[in-house]
Amino acid sequence: MLSAITGNWWAPVASGLLGIIVAVVAFVWPTRTFEALVLLVGVYAFVRGSIWLAFGLLAANARERWWPLVVNGIVGISLGVLAFAETQIMAVAMVSLIGAWAVLTGLLEIVAAIRFRQAIPNEFVLALGGLLQIAFGVIILLQPSIGAATMAVVFGLYAALLGVAQIWLGLQLKRMSGTVGRVNEALGSVAS
Repeated sequence: MLSAITGNWWAPVASGLLGIIVAVVAFVWPTRTFEALVLLVGVYAFVRGSIWLAFGLLAANARERWWPLVVNGIVGISLGVLAFAETQIMAVAMVSLIGAWAVLTGLLEIVAAIRFRQAIPNEFVLALGGLLQIAFGVIILLQPSIGAATMAVVFGLYAALLGVAQIWLGLQLKRMSGTVGRVNEALGSVAS
């Protein structure tokens, strides 16, 4: 499974770049309507959910623990679809949903950091990204009356920090991809 993940190192990098783009948009136009933020968050949730779902399917194919990745992916994709299908309703529910999703995703990333601590150097950065997501989620859940502009800035900060962590993870996976390939080749030659 590790070779499948390292071979797809570009996915966290793409997710991180998307997060940074979302952050820039949130910082440049914080006074735009909350509906626009709902749609922006919907795109972000859908893309991140798709990436996590893909990793879950790779894990299932490798007969590894797949369900946390798939659950995370389904939640993200569902939020993205709901943001476009029911924008007005989602605008009302978005604050609580964003907070709960961030807490869930943060917990799952901490679990992933613990699980891959032997394989990924400096896994604490992935865990730190998870902690940032949990902190963001708790802040949003405790302050649901936060204004749309403040929400945009807070979300932009969250997306920027998470984006940097995701890019770092992707680059670590890319660096590891050659090593994992050589280890797999060596194991294959020993087994034959």
